[in-house]
Amino acid sequence: MKKEWFEEWFDSPYYHLLYNSRNDEEAKSSLDNLLVAMDLPAGARLLDLACGKGRHSKYLAENGFCVTGLDISEKSIAFARGFEGENLEFFQHDMRKPFAFNYFDGILNMFTSFGYFKSDREHLQALENMCKGLRNGGVFLLDYFNSHWVSGQLLKYETKTIDNVTFHLSKHIENRYVYKTVSFEYSGKNLSFTESVRLFELADFDRLLAACNLKIVKTYGDYDLSVFDHNHSRRLIIVAKKIISA
Repeated sequence: MKKEWFEEWFDSPYYHLLYNSRNDEEAKSSLDNLLVAMDLPAGARLLDLACGKGRHSKYLAENGFCVTGLDISEKSIAFARGFEGENLEFFQHDMRKPFAFNYFDGILNMFTSFGYFKSDREHLQALENMCKGLRNGGVFLLDYFNSHWVSGQLLKYETKTIDNVTFHLSKHIENRYVYKTVSFEYSGKNLSFTESVRLFELADFDRLLAACNLKIVKTYGDYDLSVFDHNHSRRLIIVAKKIISA
């Protein structure tokens, strides 16, 4: 069976080369304020969903939380396991499948690591699994791009040269998805990967989360916890709580 774009691209060394500016310091600065917004108890059990190579998970564990990192990329998880310790573990996993039930105090999904699927049914399925994994009153944090800002500021073509590799990036919007094609030459081969991310708006998330027993309690427009502005904010950061059931 042909792999989905995110399975193939995220396991590629070229993906990590293109996005090599996302380092530990960036992870720390973005997380510090978000942890304040989540208002978690000391030693809380956290799930870093779509954790990549584990830079956020590692920092969370260093701050005393009990952390599980999940990602669909086999190679990223293999790398992240080098950080494992008493309060930090990693597993390869597809978020569309259940992982745990009534277990985590908080779940984080960072840096627009959602919206990749072909149907809203799959997106809803992933959110339902997140809710199942939370304890009653547990907190879910979603860090997404602001789709309205992305649509208005779309740069249709650019090039980036990193370590003598020139990446040609082209973007377009179609059927409420933003597509980014990454083309480049490496070792005499012409290679190309295409990302596609759903342009979910705040109203979409409000509807989807409510269907999963999750209620939005806070929204922010960036990692500094600035007020979310539909027209000008670059990020849409949502804090939601699992509604306590009888």
